[in-house]
Amino acid sequence: MRGRGSDRGFSLIELMVVVAILSILALVVVPRVMDRPDQARIARARTDLASLAAALDLYRLDNFAYPTTEQGLAALVARPALPPVPPAWAANGYVDRVPKDPWGGDYQYLAPGVHGPYDIFSFGADGATGGAGVNADIGTWMLN
Repeated sequence: MRGRGSDRGFSLIELMVVVAILSILALVVVPRVMDRPDQARIARARTDLASLAAALDLYRLDNFAYPTTEQGLAALVARPALPPVPPAWAANGYVDRVPKDPWGGDYQYLAPGVHGPYDIFSFGADGATGGAGVNADIGTWMLN
């Protein structure tokens, strides 16, 4: 025969203590995890900007100039038809495609740029100039 004590489950008090501990943990952890998607988008935008900047530098090495603002970042994917036509454009291009920013917008390109020989930037989550936090503009001038 088994003793009565071995068939017992958890008491209501024990279950309430476990639920209380899990609730406290959730209150501490959830706020820290909730802002991670925004941080990940910003990190991805910076990575995209760095890879586009590297592709632009290769373009310049081959063609002695950066693409014009009118030619845009598309000049990294397909040979520009607008003048000045690059004399030594790479046969396979410099990138497979120009990525969208993490919020679904297009990366903006200016040559010459305000902050350097070119500027590549995203308007952030709001898609508008300026802003703060996730709505702030993110550009190549912020990479250094």
